[in-house]
Amino acid sequence: MRRRHRRLEASADLDITAFLNLMIVLVPVLLLGMVFTQIRMIELNFPGMEAGEAPPTDQFRLVVTVIPDGLEVADSDRGLIEVLPAKEQNQDYEGLRTVLQQIKSRVPDKTDVILEVGPEVDYQTLVTVMDTVRSYSAVVAASVVEAELFPDVSLMDAEEGRTLAARADAANGEGA
Repeated sequence: MRRRHRRLEASADLDITAFLNLMIVLVPVLLLGMVFTQIRMIELNFPGMEAGEAPPTDQFRLVVTVIPDGLEVADSDRGLIEVLPAKEQNQDYEGLRTVLQQIKSRVPDKTDVILEVGPEVDYQTLVTVMDTVRSYSAVVAASVVEAELFPDVSLMDAEEGRTLAARADAANGEGA
């Protein structure tokens, strides 16, 4: 009878030294990176009134309507102030900033604005309009500062399929 000789097989040890070195370097770098990230938040106020409550008739309520066709600036009681049509699929943020600066110079105590947003408006457009409505860059004493426009932003849904109003005719005395 023949004996079978078994070969002794040794199990290979896993060498994880390189992996551990990578983890020792990677974990602190990722933790330090978290310190430098900044999250920006915009506080929103949602308009609403108690049942039976009516707004004062002499109060100026500024409404900025955002739809893909363009922007409208209006007083909810007195009507349309300015129409800013979109140019090549881009909203006229500079025109909006100029109109709001003129309104702020006439009504300096006003801090709230209502954004009426259409359902087709994308998120980036909404955030850019919110930033435009809240403040603008101004030069004061040879340094650039953020000047306040209307920091109290409220959101509201615009009706679906809303189109841009006709441009106010200054010759007929319409608009501001």
